[in-house]
Amino acid sequence: MQLVDVSFRAGSATWLYPMSASLKPGINVLLGATSAGKTTLMRLMAGLEQPASGRILVGGKDVTGIPVRRRNLAMVYQQFINYPSLSVYENIASPLRLARQPEASVRQRVQMIAETLRLTPFLDRRPAELSGGQQQRTALARALAKDADLVLLDEPLVNLDYKLREDLRNELRNLFTQGRATVVYATTEPQEALQLGDETLVLEAGRLVQHGKTLDIFRRPATLAAARAFSDPPLNEIRARVDPNLGVAIVRDDLKLPLAAPALSALRDHSSEIILGVRAHQFGIGAEEGAASITGRIDLAEISGSETYVHVSQDGLSLVAQLPGVHELTIGERLTLHVAPGHIYCFDASGQLIFAPH
Repeated sequence: MQLVDVSFRAGSATWLYPMSASLKPGINVLLGATSAGKTTLMRLMAGLEQPASGRILVGGKDVTGIPVRRRNLAMVYQQFINYPSLSVYENIASPLRLARQPEASVRQRVQMIAETLRLTPFLDRRPAELSGGQQQRTALARALAKDADLVLLDEPLVNLDYKLREDLRNELRNLFTQGRATVVYATTEPQEALQLGDETLVLEAGRLVQHGKTLDIFRRPATLAAARAFSDPPLNEIRARVDPNLGVAIVRDDLKLPLAAPALSALRDHSSEIILGVRAHQFGIGAEEGAASITGRIDLAEISGSETYVHVSQDGLSLVAQLPGVHELTIGERLTLHVAPGHIYCFDASGQLIFAPH
């Protein structure tokens, strides 16, 4: 599938700015915050909406004006829909029966999809007898059973419990990696993009800010917007200016952070303000030689499983660290966070990447 300068407007408001991208068979993740434009873009891909400009190509054919009923696609949205009068088995089988497939083929396909999505014990039940998560999986199973060329999944696992969501991500990845379908999977969660995506399209406020291999974008976000989308907890952003003679970034007169030699080399032509980016998991509390150090007041400490999230503030600077292990920290105490200079991203004042750690 290709998007060629596709945009969308609703009245006088621009919801999607012109964007172009080529989506390959396999899983293509749409990553962005709520209202970034993910669902609108998927509706354009499906033919449920028409773009204000641009074209949508499938297999080299322009399908921009072709209605959804004439396209070989399947869709699952957060607001899942099942046929209430049909059993789970018949819900899953319905697209196969419409395609007039042989009964033996229908039975084999339904059983395989039901086993993948943990629905085998519920095949004789009707949707009203299922939990919300089971109903969502039924809608997903019906879409997968269709074996469409294009599969659009808008946060399809959001209503499931954590363990099942983790299991199904792996199952979906295995299922679609082996197939020929182009899958578009929308999510707000960077971890989900990393687990699922062959490629990722990062959206922000209706704009496509970066498109490429998922791990490449995670490691080298082209802009601050892309780095933010791939950071959970949020990216720590520190405004500073560079002193190349001292080899440091000056946040304030009393706070100077050492930078790695490659970063200083990349910054030699940037004498104006820069933005340092530190992912929360790169902070530590054990002193390391040559590390950049920031001492502040503990505002909040949250223990989550085997990790502790600690929020530290210092004179208007707010930081969050994701520390491995369980740490008993007291609100109001002072704590020093350390980060190796080689783990610090550098962006210019407009948010363009200057330096990314290797």
